Amino acid sequence: MLEHRTSNLTGLLLPLADRNLILPNVAVAELIDYQQPGTFDLDTPPWYLGLVTWRDRQIPLLSFESACAQKIVIGERARIVILNALGGRPELKFIALLVQGIPRSCKLDSQLSYVDVPLCPLEQAAVQVGEQVAKVPDLLALEALLVDAGLTI
Repeated sequence: MLEHRTSNLTGLLLPLADRNLILPNVAVAELIDYQQPGTFDLDTPPWYLGLVTWRDRQIPLLSFESACAQKIVIGERARIVILNALGGRPELKFIALLVQGIPRSCKLDSQLSYVDVPLCPLEQAAVQVGEQVAKVPDLLALEALLVDAGLTI
């Protein structure tokens, strides 16, 4: 007799200024307080905010909104999420992402329904999570942005 299994994957809803992103827990290494990034060359792309220090490493900080052609927002609840880089590049192990508050845990199961809304090139899909629409970011494309711009350590 086959047993019906339900997925017990847990995800995180990351609050941004103009949208929510959804990621599996394993993509997130840590949530840290906002810190002013180190100075950087003015010739960098607008979405690149500089380097932040995490566990004695310098991690590139970026604004997802700005990478999607929206304005950069650093609100009073701003935090930084450290993401595990998934592309296997030796020069890029982590990415720091600016968020606007504390991520919320949510269950990811086969009941998530896709929503037909406009997506930026860095978003793979949109899903309905409870009352909210959350965008699924393309983490490999984020990594490629940093690598292509020469902004890895």
